[in-house]
Amino acid sequence: MRVVIADDAVLLREGLVRLLEENDFTVVSAVADGPSLVKAIVEHRPDVSIVDVRMPPSHTDEGLRASVEARLQVPGSPILVLSQYVEVEYADDLLADRRGAVGYLLKDRVAEVAEFLTALRQVAGGATVLDPEVVAQLLVRRRRDDPLRALTPREREVLGLMAEGRSNNAIARKIVVTDGAVEKHVRNIFTKLNLHQDEEQHRRVLAVLTYLQG
Repeated sequence: MRVVIADDAVLLREGLVRLLEENDFTVVSAVADGPSLVKAIVEHRPDVSIVDVRMPPSHTDEGLRASVEARLQVPGSPILVLSQYVEVEYADDLLADRRGAVGYLLKDRVAEVAEFLTALRQVAGGATVLDPEVVAQLLVRRRRDDPLRALTPREREVLGLMAEGRSNNAIARKIVVTDGAVEKHVRNIFTKLNLHQDEEQHRRVLAVLTYLQG
């Protein structure tokens, strides 16, 4: 299996080279910055690339941005990102194209050699592999950012029936309440989702879109 490595920390980079070559991988390029990573992936079309999130010059998200750029130039190119910390925004960006063949692990996982190599092979095979800590923080963020969390169970039920295209009258018959009760639930939904437009049907569409996205 052919691998590109991108990490500006010499010891880690050379350590990865040695680890991989001892386990029947072939390192076709080992680089220290984002542009070199993109060039290496375009040139070598590796089976998988291992990329540090933070690289020169700003040591913020160069590795991630280079990974996204490389996947634009070589669609679906497998990328396993390593990070010192859980950085949810970066994980979101990496997953955004929904192509799979991506991974996001904390660097501590490299010490667990068998687990790390398994993750690397899975990403090369097209899977999505996320560190358990990354998954936990993504779920926390989803719950925190989810506008639907303010709705009561009954309001969620009403919104779900709205998403099926049902009128207020049809919803009332379905859940066996009065039309007035449904109208009250709908008003509450609009308020809690911050949908203050004057035109009723437009708000209804926006509410349904929010439900589907959630």
